[in-house]
Amino acid sequence: MTSELMDLPQGDVRLLGSEVAGRLLASTELARLAYVAADGTPRVFPMMFHWNGEEIVMATFGGAHKIPALRARPDVALTVDTPGPPPDVLLIRGRAQVTDVAGVVPEYGLIHRRYFGEEQAAATVAEIDRPGLTMARIAVRPTWAGVLDFQTRVPRALAERS
Repeated sequence: MTSELMDLPQGDVRLLGSEVAGRLLASTELARLAYVAADGTPRVFPMMFHWNGEEIVMATFGGAHKIPALRARPDVALTVDTPGPPPDVLLIRGRAQVTDVAGVVPEYGLIHRRYFGEEQAAATVAEIDRPGLTMARIAVRPTWAGVLDFQTRVPRALAERS
């Protein structure tokens, strides 16, 4: 990580340009989407994702319970991380924008291609792409970002003990 990025405070979205964030956003690690469900209780849901340079895009099938919950309370948090040691952690906050899509969400194929390869992605998209399919595109534009690599950037409590 360049010293300029190392000096950025947690919360600065320019941290998305760091080496750690770039590696995690291009990885096949799952994003964990935290949101408030319709009954008011918190949820964390693992999801495959696509980073387009401006937003994290996820897809779900029409009728999923998270769709009305995200529309009612669009403030969300995401994490993408590795188990380590030491772990790499990308923390993101933003607002989810949910768009109904007739058919396959455009990024769905890109998501599957990154996670499973070209052949499997094509087979998966072909299997679900049927008349009447509805999906939802969930896009989160980061308004806050944090990076922890437990080497150059550690949580404040740990740094203060050193």
